[in-house]
Amino acid sequence: MIVLTGGAGFIGSNLLKRLNDQEINDILVVDNLGISEKWKNLTSRNLYLCLHKDDFLPWLKNSGDDHDIQCVVHMGACSSTSEKNMDYLLKNNVHYSMELFKFCCARRIPFIYASSAATYGNGEFGYADTLDVMTQLRPINPYGLSKHMFDLWVLKQKVFPPKWVGLKFFNVFGPGEEHKGDMKSLVCKAVPQITETGRLKLFKSYKPGIGHGEQKRDFVYVKDVIEVIKHFIDGSLNHKDSFQSGIYNVGSGLARSFADLGSAIFKAMDRREEFEWIDVPDSIREGYQYHTQAHLDLLRSKGGFKKDFTSLEDAVSDYVVNYLLKN
Repeated sequence: MIVLTGGAGFIGSNLLKRLNDQEINDILVVDNLGISEKWKNLTSRNLYLCLHKDDFLPWLKNSGDDHDIQCVVHMGACSSTSEKNMDYLLKNNVHYSMELFKFCCARRIPFIYASSAATYGNGEFGYADTLDVMTQLRPINPYGLSKHMFDLWVLKQKVFPPKWVGLKFFNVFGPGEEHKGDMKSLVCKAVPQITETGRLKLFKSYKPGIGHGEQKRDFVYVKDVIEVIKHFIDGSLNHKDSFQSGIYNVGSGLARSFADLGSAIFKAMDRREEFEWIDVPDSIREGYQYHTQAHLDLLRSKGGFKKDFTSLEDAVSDYVVNYLLKN
């Protein structure tokens, strides 16, 4: 059995589909469905059971040993970069993850978890996933701090699962994110906006030397992200020395501007470009990142992941034409 937390969410549901495509169906999904639209991500998926995240830790203690758990993939978390309740983030993103890590240590089960590029803050120390950089990082929002705190806690441990990996996801976009509300990618928000108004709203820049729309991100397609996770799952289950345990960046390795992203969206929709510059909301302005770019050297070498990442233009075209315009 594979345990997949956040299995109804964006990355989790795409991973669930990828596993199902390989006829891996003995999967315990853990999530908090509530009244959101996440349940739709499970309608065409095969799984053993779906548990609420609050019921999962008691289930592990009472029934975990009754099942042959081969790997825990921990994608579940509060992923809102605008969340202000630090106590909630500590409980949900840090302490919950610590319990899963300890369980995997005690049972000798491989553990793969989601970290975030939000840990890099303003990028003043760069975006290398090396130990010397990670210990210096200063996240600029509570979400990033919660992910960073767990990363640092893991690195300080003396006992580890047989294989473990933390994955610092950069700006992931693609099918399956429709339920995320304000946290949806710009691509997902842009298609209905352009369809209705013919224009795309992008944030103004508040930094000298950086034009409106020239803020840059490492945009990475969810299908590529899933291949990275699957690489580590396969290496864990097959007991191969295909990777070294550690914390790795997961991005395209290229920083592209929001204007570039917008141009790719207009092209995929076969529309003429027209941008409208809007203010960054006060709630996120202080913690807004102006540049992110994943260093992939360690992912390629120690992580052993060799596949190429999809170009921004090809990824946007696939997402827009084959998913968003068909909804």
